[in-house]
Amino acid sequence: MKKHHYLFFIIGLLLIGCSDKKKNFTEGKNSDSLNTYLAIADKDTVDVKKRIEFNNKALEILFNQENDSLNRENLFLVANRFFNMNQLEEYFKVTKIISQNSIAAKDNQNIAKAYSYLGDYYAGNSKKDSAFLYYTKAEKIYIKLKDNVNLGSTYVSMALVQNYESDFLGSQLSAVKALNILRGTESNAKIYEAYNILGVTSYGLKDYGKAIEYHTKALNLAEEKNLTTYHEKASSLNNLGSVYQEQNKHELAISRFKEALKNKQLFIDKPKLYATLIDNLAYSKLKLKDFQQLPELFYKSLRIRDSINIKSAVAYTKNHLSEFYAIKNDTIKAKKFAKEALELSKAIKSAPDMLLSLKQMGIVDPENASFYSNEYIRINDSLQQAERRSKDKFARISFETDEYILQNDKLTEQNRKIIFSAIILILFGTLIFVIKNQRSKNKEFLLKQAQQKANEEIYDLMLFQQKKIEEGRADEKVRIAQELHDGILGRLFGARLNLDSLNKRQDEDAMASRINFIAELKSIEQDIREISHDLSREKNEVNNNFIGIFNNLIEQQESISGAKVNCHIDKEIIWDKVENNIKINLYRILQESLQNINKYAQAENITIEISIIEEQLSVIISDDGIGFSVSKKSKGIGLKNIISRTHACDGTIDIKSKINKGTTINIKLPIYQ
Repeated sequence: MKKHHYLFFIIGLLLIGCSDKKKNFTEGKNSDSLNTYLAIADKDTVDVKKRIEFNNKALEILFNQENDSLNRENLFLVANRFFNMNQLEEYFKVTKIISQNSIAAKDNQNIAKAYSYLGDYYAGNSKKDSAFLYYTKAEKIYIKLKDNVNLGSTYVSMALVQNYESDFLGSQLSAVKALNILRGTESNAKIYEAYNILGVTSYGLKDYGKAIEYHTKALNLAEEKNLTTYHEKASSLNNLGSVYQEQNKHELAISRFKEALKNKQLFIDKPKLYATLIDNLAYSKLKLKDFQQLPELFYKSLRIRDSINIKSAVAYTKNHLSEFYAIKNDTIKAKKFAKEALELSKAIKSAPDMLLSLKQMGIVDPENASFYSNEYIRINDSLQQAERRSKDKFARISFETDEYILQNDKLTEQNRKIIFSAIILILFGTLIFVIKNQRSKNKEFLLKQAQQKANEEIYDLMLFQQKKIEEGRADEKVRIAQELHDGILGRLFGARLNLDSLNKRQDEDAMASRINFIAELKSIEQDIREISHDLSREKNEVNNNFIGIFNNLIEQQESISGAKVNCHIDKEIIWDKVENNIKINLYRILQESLQNINKYAQAENITIEISIIEEQLSVIISDDGIGFSVSKKSKGIGLKNIISRTHACDGTIDIKSKINKGTTINIKLPIYQ
């Protein structure tokens, strides 16, 4: 009967351990709203609904932040607050997010911490196998990190879960591991828990001497280190009293319970422990037949337990009341409380409570004792089988986790080899690519050199052609000079002599002759004007070789096409300073553009403008032809050549055209390279 009552402490201890761990945070000094929300969510004096609201606001901010170490730390704070507000599902969701983010960031410290939190969640939901699995995962990481403080804390959590499932030997082993690791550290609260677990497991194994030894060590540690956060001293006194109860040393038990109850703050801070102490005190009095304060103490404990809705503890107190009334020979009340305890135990599906209630029903209802006895045996056998399965299950989880880690290490090694091989292949491939690319660039460079040389040769040929043209024009000038000397001057000299001779005559024949010679002079004047005009135009044309070549191109265009060409070339352009490569490509661009217009545009007017804009040579070629769709029309060879030559000069090109609206090509070239 005492075993279940004593194990009530373990449930509380489990929650104490989780809550205690969650308090070990230090919030960063932030001045933003996140810090404000977290601070409000952590205040016990604020309404719970408001705390939840602000905690969700903090969570919303963190969702939109980068997954860095500070973000994960703050997410732990949010999870902590949900846990302390008993919002376990929200706590679980946030912890899962932290786990995923930590894995993505390869943050082993926080992966282990998240696993520990998930273990706490499953432990609180009575899914002990899942809790043990996550604690085991955390354990393996903390071992690799050599983080003894958190490793020891994890062993304490594992010991609590194993003890809950009655795996006392496994629980003792985990608790001893915790003590060995935590010894010499400042983790006094966890060392206290480890001693308590060893006391509880010793009690479960009926080694009462060891149970008293470990609970005494826990009590001494609580007094020496002044552990008061969770009323550790009162808890240890309750545990010692429970062991003495099992040994029928009720006087010693009562002294421990009374000493614990001297703490007046206990009723406010730990009503569950307070109700347990009262019930234990009353039960030891009952065993000593000390009916003073009975059954009032039982009813007081029952009221507290009922008010905080601890149904298992309520059933336990009702069994004690049934035992009290059985001793008092009040069979009706004895049956009433025992029956209520049994029904409540069945409702909450608590096998230990059902066993206790069935045993009590067999005592107070002897007529149906065989039925209750059979039910007791059936449930007890089932419970023992479940306990054996739990023990095997924990061993299997530990083994499978080790196997998983071993396989994971092998996979990691394989991945390392694969990555190493891939890096070598990538480097080799990159080397081949670089070599081929360099060869390609060399070929391209040689081609460009050849093209540059060809362009220079073409330009030299054009200059040579222009030179021949100039030589022809020079010959023509000589011919004109000879014509002026031999023709015009001779005619002028003859006219002058004739007019001089006619001045001496005044007859009609002389007058007619004068009129003829004046007409001859007018003819000579016209011939001189035409020769002068031709010489003036030639002078302008030969001022620059490129302009001459360009003019020849325009003359050819006008001779083969009916379209009128309007040209404007900025006089500020110093063509002698423009690189030959630029002039060659510009000439070819103009030539290709005019050919395209002749072939396709059906234009009546062509405009060519060459000017200097922002230290660039601006070339605009436009026509009023039929145009084309720039987006749909595939670029022909001519257009591609224009674009290619523009890019070869590090220039830019913009082609605009609309159907029946003509075409405009806008090219910008570096004026001086």
